[in-house]
Amino acid sequence: MTIPALPLAGTDLAMPLLGFGTWQLRGESAYKAVRAALDTGYRHIDTATMYGNEAEVGRALADSGVPRDQVFITTKLPPEKAGQERATITESLRALGVDAVDLWLIHWPPSRGRSVGVWREFVAARDAGLVSAIGVSNYDISDISEISDATGVVPAVNQIRFGPTLWDFSLVSAHRELGVVVEGYSPFKTTNLHDPVLTGIAAAHGVDAARVVLRWHVQHEIVVIPKSASPDRVATNFDIAGFSLSAAEMAAVDGLASPERR
Repeated sequence: MTIPALPLAGTDLAMPLLGFGTWQLRGESAYKAVRAALDTGYRHIDTATMYGNEAEVGRALADSGVPRDQVFITTKLPPEKAGQERATITESLRALGVDAVDLWLIHWPPSRGRSVGVWREFVAARDAGLVSAIGVSNYDISDISEISDATGVVPAVNQIRFGPTLWDFSLVSAHRELGVVVEGYSPFKTTNLHDPVLTGIAAAHGVDAARVVLRWHVQHEIVVIPKSASPDRVATNFDIAGFSLSAAEMAAVDGLASPERR
């Protein structure tokens, strides 16, 4: 099954809209979950230095037999590593067992006044070929404008907490006007999967509510990275190509957000 991908501005990369998240997966559990994801067909894996599982992700990738150039890998710099950017990405690459990652994100904005300096180091790492694209996570539009205005380099991606109840057309539009791809994490933690809107749509398509949420992200062209340690759930979450949501169903899911967000 082919998952659609979005081009990243300023690169020749395309980022799969559905990826596999690894937050809170550690040790052998992380290894097995990533192996299950790659065996299922995921070709986008999201990790981070602070997750403490880059080595397991790298081992799973190596053991999977999937060619490196077929897997989009993201990792992230913790804010407390500001000033240690090159050493941190070098260690991430060693742990992952790769020459470069596809996307490197600033995980959270560092302490006030340090974002621009960190971002300059990200640009340098990209120019050195250690990463193919650079972006941010948990930034607001003003944070993005600060680093973009100072350096002339706009983040390719902003990874933020997202889901139907957080749908915000203005926020998404503001990112797109800047050329920044929106990537959502914690799609299920932000969503009541028992909501009648979701269960009704799910029943109409013969799927579960979780897949309705994932399909909603993909049709909005918002990257989404569900995670699970269960091989069955990993596979089920990937199975979203056999149905699509109508315009009315998309609007109904949008309507789960508070009125001021819509």
